[in-house]
Amino acid sequence: MAAQGRCPSCGSAALVEDAHYAQQQLVCAACGCVLAEGLLTTTYTEEEHLREVSYSQSTGQKEQLSRCLQRGIRRVQDLCKVLQLPRVFEETAVSYFQRAVQHPSFHLVSLEKKELLGGCCVFVTCRQHNWPVTMGTICSLLYAKQELFASVYLSLQKELELSVPALSLADLVKTHLNSFRLFQHAANVPAPFVEDKEKVVARTMQMVELASETWLVTGRHPVPIVTAAAFLSWQSLQPSARLSCTLGRFCKVAGVDLPPPAHLRLKELLEILLRMASQLAWLRVFKLDKKTVVKHIGDLLQHRIFLLKNAFCQEDGEEQGAAAPGEGSPSSPPAAGGVAQEKGCPSGGKCQHEGGPRPLLPPCLINSRKRLRTAATSPSDSAITGDEPISDSEIEQYLRGPEEIRAFSKAKAWP
Repeated sequence: MAAQGRCPSCGSAALVEDAHYAQQQLVCAACGCVLAEGLLTTTYTEEEHLREVSYSQSTGQKEQLSRCLQRGIRRVQDLCKVLQLPRVFEETAVSYFQRAVQHPSFHLVSLEKKELLGGCCVFVTCRQHNWPVTMGTICSLLYAKQELFASVYLSLQKELELSVPALSLADLVKTHLNSFRLFQHAANVPAPFVEDKEKVVARTMQMVELASETWLVTGRHPVPIVTAAAFLSWQSLQPSARLSCTLGRFCKVAGVDLPPPAHLRLKELLEILLRMASQLAWLRVFKLDKKTVVKHIGDLLQHRIFLLKNAFCQEDGEEQGAAAPGEGSPSSPPAAGGVAQEKGCPSGGKCQHEGGPRPLLPPCLINSRKRLRTAATSPSDSAITGDEPISDSEIEQYLRGPEEIRAFSKAKAWP
């Protein structure tokens, strides 16, 4: 069958349509130049109806992708749909996954790590778009261990040189509380336990800020702290009906897991609140304990800065040692003994009088549960007895008081 037009190679008008392997092609009869090829193949769903489709959607294009890549892309797409992410998030996550699969660092990794690559790409995309999703959420959807997921995530971030902003504590609080089932009436949630979400989130944010200012967040996993802060905030909004509820029951009703360290974080927060309550004049007449202090959390958070300043010494260790030798700094021997004698005090050390300000120390210095490992002594160190003479260049390091300094000066001036 002849076709209209001319050949771009020889200029001949003898163009014919030729059926080659059941695919229609436009060929020049004079020079044999192929002007246009037919559709090479069809998709699996359209093959039954013999409908023509574009090559990018055909089985020929699909065959260029490995099974591992196809399965990974589908996993990324399904994960984005479960999290209800926007379309642009899905496209970005798929592009990251394709780059990761082609990277040589991920060619010889285990199949389990390859399956986690898709979740890591989704996690990176959410962080880059400031979409608050925690690593625990992704791991629960993939039935993966957080330690293994974290290792794959760090490798992906390093190899692809991705810039991933850290999730702030405020975003983590909002994300974690979104999974609580206490903000709407349900059959398994008692009526007194239902609370307004905005109130709980706002007060939990204040409690987490208090924990951050009192060294309870530094070096700790944030989820137990957020869980304990949310529990106290929820109790303080309606204390009469909720004081009898335990932390375990609270997490069970809320439908979230109870992290094991949450009980310790709850105890530390209550100790801080009790110390702050001792500085409020209208609360001194009450004999507050760890249950009754929850009723006054709103007042304590309202005057948080003033109460922390009065309840704790927040100066440096040298200034504390100069102003109050009995309290001392964390590195001085008197303070170290005080910490060992009074482990229950959240501020560390023994105070000179009850109600006085105490140094604000991290919990690891107050309740130290691990013994310091002593290094093995060398033969030269074991030979030291302490009776060795002190040279004149080193003796100044051992002087402490002005009287000793004056005595040493007189001794040096003696003929």
